[in-house]
Amino acid sequence: MPKIYFVDVTNRDGVQTSRLGLAKLQKTMINLMLNDMGITQSEFGFPTTMHELNYLNANLELVRRGVIKRTKLSGWMRAIADDVEKSFSNCPHLKNCNLSQSTSDQMIHGKYLGKKTKEDILKMTCEAVECAVSKHAEIIGVNAEDASRSDIEYLVKLAREVKKLGADRFRYCDTLGYEDPKTAYDRIYYLAKETGMPIELHYHNDLGMAVACSVMGARAAVDAGVDAYINTAINGMGERAGNADLVSCLLACLKSAGFKDNYKIDENIDLSKAWKLAKYTAYAFGLPIPINQPAVGDNAFAHESGIHADGALKDRRNYELYDFEELGRGEPEIIETGRMITTGEYGGIKGFRNVYNKLEIEFKDENEARNILELARYANVHTQKPLTESELRFIYHYPDIAAKVMTVSPFYEPSGELEKRLNERDMAIHNNKIV
Repeated sequence: MPKIYFVDVTNRDGVQTSRLGLAKLQKTMINLMLNDMGITQSEFGFPTTMHELNYLNANLELVRRGVIKRTKLSGWMRAIADDVEKSFSNCPHLKNCNLSQSTSDQMIHGKYLGKKTKEDILKMTCEAVECAVSKHAEIIGVNAEDASRSDIEYLVKLAREVKKLGADRFRYCDTLGYEDPKTAYDRIYYLAKETGMPIELHYHNDLGMAVACSVMGARAAVDAGVDAYINTAINGMGERAGNADLVSCLLACLKSAGFKDNYKIDENIDLSKAWKLAKYTAYAFGLPIPINQPAVGDNAFAHESGIHADGALKDRRNYELYDFEELGRGEPEIIETGRMITTGEYGGIKGFRNVYNKLEIEFKDENEARNILELARYANVHTQKPLTESELRFIYHYPDIAAKVMTVSPFYEPSGELEKRLNERDMAIHNNKIV
C-alpha cells in the first residue's frame, strides 16, 4: 500500500512569512531537529539566492558527514533551465530539487503579461527537468504553482510530460488557499490516477482549510495508488495565513477517524520529538505558539470545566484524544529565578566556561575554549537571541560548519548608475583633499 510522507517547507516557505524570519544558524538547527524527528524531507532553501549559499553548502556537508541522514534536503528553484544550472553550480553536492512553474491562466496572464503561453510553460518546465536530470539529481519534483485554479487536464498533460523526462513527483500547490477538502480529494485523485505519479500536497491556509485539504489530498493520492507527500511548516508558518501545520497534519493522519489504522505514514517519523521542534521554532521566529494550537498549545491538554476535569481525571480518554507523552510533553520546564550566567556577543571566558560546564562539556585546552567562545559570540550577533542549549552544543561539536553557516558575503559588484554615483563621490572626495 502506498504511504504518506512529509516534506517540511519551514526553511523555504515558512521563512517567507512577512516581517519574520530565521537566521541561518536557526534554519540549520531546524534541519537537525527535523532529521532527529525522522521527517522525510526538508525543503531547505534557495540555491539561486546568494546569501543562502554558505548555509546550504554547510548543511549539505552535514549530510555528507552522516549528521543529517534521515531527512533529505531539497532546494527550491524556478522551473527554468538557467536557474537549475545555476543552482547545481552554486551547490555542487545538491541531490534533490523542486522546480516551480505557474500553471493557472490567472498566473500565466497576470505574471507573464501575455508573453508566455501554456505551451511555453510546458516547454520551459521540460527543459528544466532535462537540466536537473543531466545534473544527476536524485529526486526531481515539479511544482504547479496555483494548481488549484489551473485546468486539470493541463496539469495531467504537464505531469505526464515531465514524468517521461525523469521527474519523480508532481507538487499540487494551492497557492492561495482556495480549495476545499472535497474538491481537493476529487482533483488529486483524478491527477494521480491519470498520471501514476506520486503527488505532493502544498496547501496554504487563507480559508483555514490547509490541514484538512492536505490530508484529504493525501488520502486521494493513496486511494489512487501512489505515494503522497504532504508539505508542511512547523507551527503553520508561511506567507499570509501560513501553510499546513506539521504536527496537525501528522496527528490527523495518525488519529482521525478515517485515517487511523487505514493509512500508513513514513515509519521513520518519531512524534515524540514534536514538542521540542515546535518550541524551538516558536523561539527562533519570536512568535509564541497560540494557546489553543493543536497538540503543542498551552491549553491542548488543559481542563477547567468541572465536567471535563472530573472526566479527564477518571480516564484521560474521556476528554483527550491522544496522550501528551506521545508528543514529548510532560517534563517540567525549569526557569532560573536566582543568579544566571549567560554567554553572548560580549561574554567573557569565565562565564562562557560556566555555561558549557552546565552542559557537561569540557574543553581540551585554552585554545579550544577561546575558539568556541568566539563562535558563540558571533552566533549571538547572528541570531540576536540568547543561545539555546542545542545551539551551544552544535557550535561545540561542529565549529567549522557553524562558522560557515554564519558567514555571509554580500553580493556587491557596482555597475551602471551605481558605479557612476560611487565614482562621482570618490572624485569629489579626492578633489576636496587636493583643495
